[in-house]
Amino acid sequence: MPRRGHESERRCIVSRRSEPVDRLIRFVAAPDGAVVADLRRRLPGRGVWVTADADHVRTAERKRLLQRGLGETARVEPGLADRVAGGLRQAALSALSLARKAGAAVSGFAKVESALAKGSAVALIHAAEARDDGIAKLAAAARRSARRGDEALPTIRLFTGEELDLAFGRPNVIHAALLAGPASANVLKRVRALADFVGGDDGAGGFEREPAAPSNVSAGS
Repeated sequence: MPRRGHESERRCIVSRRSEPVDRLIRFVAAPDGAVVADLRRRLPGRGVWVTADADHVRTAERKRLLQRGLGETARVEPGLADRVAGGLRQAALSALSLARKAGAAVSGFAKVESALAKGSAVALIHAAEARDDGIAKLAAAARRSARRGDEALPTIRLFTGEELDLAFGRPNVIHAALLAGPASANVLKRVRALADFVGGDDGAGGFEREPAAPSNVSAGS
């Protein structure tokens, strides 16, 4: 959210379109002149705004639009879009770690299956290397537990098993689930930002939805 007293929209230096600030990334020049992404929109100094996807950032870098907006002394090191993606990735993993510490995330096939059966899961997480059969079994469990009219369950497949191990503080994390609560909402917000940046549309960035129960089938059918 924009800080109080700040505009809720800014203009992208690439597209020249005004967008809500949560769909943009702010860039500033550090004291040494290096251009950095201000992902939390808190860094001091003059900033410029770019639509929050990798293609727009690469275009801004290629056309030297960041230097034009921040001054010719600003320096853009090669690979800016990759560094932004890395920052968004770390923010999402940090949020996941906090959710786990708050009791809002569980890992392990049995615990995930149990959360689905209880209806407490709000999202599924699979490691990038997860086997298709395990994913299919949990997708089926999600469909069985879905009630008529439920929204499809978000499914995250953006992280490696090693990254999930670090976030959960235990080895061999392949399947996990987020449970209802503000900590999980924060994870989903940050995962969506990462997925949008690296992939664009639903699913392209490793963030999609499991099908919900058909509207003409009651729960348990």
